[in-house]
Amino acid sequence: MKSSKFVLWFREIGKKDIPLVGGKNASLGEMFKNLAKKGVEVPNGFAVTVTAYKHFVKHNGIEDKLKEILTGLNTHDIKNLQTRGEKIRALFINGTFPQDLDKKIRKEYKKLGESLGVENPDVAIRSSATAEDLPDASFAGQQESYLNIEGEEAVLEHTKKAFASLFTDRAISYRHDKNFDHFAVQLSVTVQKMVRSDLSSSGVMFTCDTESGFNKVVFITGSYGLGEMVVQGAVSPDQFYVFKPSMAVIEKTLGIKDRKMIYAAVGSGKKTEIVEVIKEDRNLFVLTNEEIIKLANWAIIIEKHYKKTMDIEWAKDGKTGNLYIVQARPETIHSSKKEESSIETYLINEESKKGKLLLNGHAVGSKIGSGIVNVIETPEQIIQFKPGEVLVTDMTNPDWEPIMKIAKAIITNKGGKTCHAAIISRELGVPCVIGTLNATKILKTGMQVTVDCSTGTGDIYNGLLDFKIEKLNTTELPKTKTKVLMNIGIPEKAFMQSRIPTDGVGLAREEFIINSHIGIHPLALINYSQLESDLKAKIDEKTHGYKDKTKFFIDKLSYGVARIASAFYPNPVIVRTSDFKSNEYANLIGGHLYEPHEDNPMIGWRGASRYYDTKYKPAFSLECQALKKVRNEMGLTNMIIMIPFCRTPEEGRKVISTMQEFGLKQGENGLQIYMMVEVPSNVIMIEEFAEIFDGFSIGSNDLTQLTLGLDRDSEIVAHLFDERNEAIKKSIAKVIKVCRKKKKKIGICGQAPSDFPDFTAFLTECGISSISLNPDTIVKTRIALASMTREHGAIKETIKTTEPSLVK
Repeated sequence: MKSSKFVLWFREIGKKDIPLVGGKNASLGEMFKNLAKKGVEVPNGFAVTVTAYKHFVKHNGIEDKLKEILTGLNTHDIKNLQTRGEKIRALFINGTFPQDLDKKIRKEYKKLGESLGVENPDVAIRSSATAEDLPDASFAGQQESYLNIEGEEAVLEHTKKAFASLFTDRAISYRHDKNFDHFAVQLSVTVQKMVRSDLSSSGVMFTCDTESGFNKVVFITGSYGLGEMVVQGAVSPDQFYVFKPSMAVIEKTLGIKDRKMIYAAVGSGKKTEIVEVIKEDRNLFVLTNEEIIKLANWAIIIEKHYKKTMDIEWAKDGKTGNLYIVQARPETIHSSKKEESSIETYLINEESKKGKLLLNGHAVGSKIGSGIVNVIETPEQIIQFKPGEVLVTDMTNPDWEPIMKIAKAIITNKGGKTCHAAIISRELGVPCVIGTLNATKILKTGMQVTVDCSTGTGDIYNGLLDFKIEKLNTTELPKTKTKVLMNIGIPEKAFMQSRIPTDGVGLAREEFIINSHIGIHPLALINYSQLESDLKAKIDEKTHGYKDKTKFFIDKLSYGVARIASAFYPNPVIVRTSDFKSNEYANLIGGHLYEPHEDNPMIGWRGASRYYDTKYKPAFSLECQALKKVRNEMGLTNMIIMIPFCRTPEEGRKVISTMQEFGLKQGENGLQIYMMVEVPSNVIMIEEFAEIFDGFSIGSNDLTQLTLGLDRDSEIVAHLFDERNEAIKKSIAKVIKVCRKKKKKIGICGQAPSDFPDFTAFLTECGISSISLNPDTIVKTRIALASMTREHGAIKETIKTTEPSLVK
């Protein structure tokens, strides 16, 4: 019988054997037995069972002593927790193996070596607890792992250490907080052949987006060397997103991979050591596109087998070049959540932010938190941390969990979105900013700060800033004849915002992507070799890993657009091509070399007039290549392209011809090209424009200022700016009428419908196809639309918003 055995090989165990071999070993056995035939590679090994653990505990008389030490435990008293944990671990470390168990482990280790053709195989010794990797509690990192262990004596010594790690301080604290009985949890030990990722790379992947729970992507992180560096957050790894429906890489982000963990030199007395990564390698991705797709395929196979969202560790062997899966467990943050009836949105007071930004990094979650900074640099300082403070440190590890759960927010120098700090802060619901590089130098103990993760980037502001929390109630939203779409500009928010019930995206702006993700004028990238050295240096700083600087523009723009298009797939996503004015383009790196000075850039060289102009046409080709990549390579054919500020039908034909020249042919592969209606000539000649374009969207802001002849940015005439002016309404009514007659889609993406319910009513009466709104007004507008058109009778607004009082 299995239950009486001290050792079981992976081929002998599966997911039903958690009580006997713990969560980690049960999962390894399940994959080893069932998924190898589907191509998933898992390194061989065996489990030292819970039966063996109990035998060791009984042989050394540990249980009674355990009960005595745990009496009076207070996990919120750090000193109390540390003292008791140390005493318990000493019971295991000072214990001895029963002779029969000693003999069995030696024998099976020798068998593993024989199967591999080596005398003393290098193995990983990992802890596998019976209350581990469960759907509602991750227990991630609670016990210890030991890498590059060779020889029978070393295997026995580290098996004993793994037993002891069932009672690390963080494990004791975590079990106590999750209401797990310390004596009901036992430990099994993994003995598994090491993958030589110290000579290559390793990392973690999830079958959903870790921040939003969006489940149409596989999220992969990776860095050089052994995987502990990624898990611990000691490096900021490369990040990759794969879109499941098309199995295409839709985003790649280069990490800061300056260090790696490798096997220590023979005779050093150490098993592993941390060394610097050479500069050339830091600027390369650790995985090829083919390897990314292979891992994503494996992740989907594993997810389908378990029928759960999964958290998976992978490693690449530097000797063979083979990829392996070394762990898989259920993802515990998003998969355990029930379908939510409301979406919580944190909003910071924009006025209070001005001039107070201290630093930024990668946001974990979408909350805001504020408090007094406490910089903790060593584990010994943990005892100094007080509830409600903001934890600032280089990186966290599982020993820090007792203070993480009482922190108002967490800020680290290092780490990626799958590191310990990120995983635990998500589980705790604490706002966290990782990878700031220098938070421990800039922030000082005693400072008051606000940690803002609400925009998709992690920003740290000086002082306790005002913010509010709004809840959008999405329960039983009615369907409407008029499509309700979303205006969106920040790709990092797309996965989260896609949870708001919409019919797609009516306006996806490229400007934020170009400004924030690229920051360089496209012509400066095209003419890079001709630039002055100081300008080249600025470009080099932003384009690490790119010899061809134009590819940087194409990649970054395509990744940003792809994130938005994938978030709302298969619903339509209308992407407006770049609509910077000349003064805005001039602010990009190198922009001053290529942009004219215009007294009134608002009505100058912008939108369509740029695209076919020989002075800008090469730059527009990069934009077209990026959009072509999104549709053709990434499979996101739900993307529709929209042209802004097209003054004449002839100009429209020139733009469409230029796009075709660069590989974007109207009608090919279902490509639709829309036009913004924002110039009076668009209204006057709408019949002619309708012969050229597939659909239209009204830009009410520009249409209002150009029809009324006023500058919308001027405070002096601001009182005259009103989209509800009769001239504007008559123009819009005409456009809608012609478009309906010509059977062309006609929507609106200006600000007015978000601000004025009566204007929304006017649009629906005219028969507009769709209304595109700011995210925070979608739910209430959908309900109002249904009520206006009596599609569902008189419906009362059910949206509930928190009081707008500012929360400090």
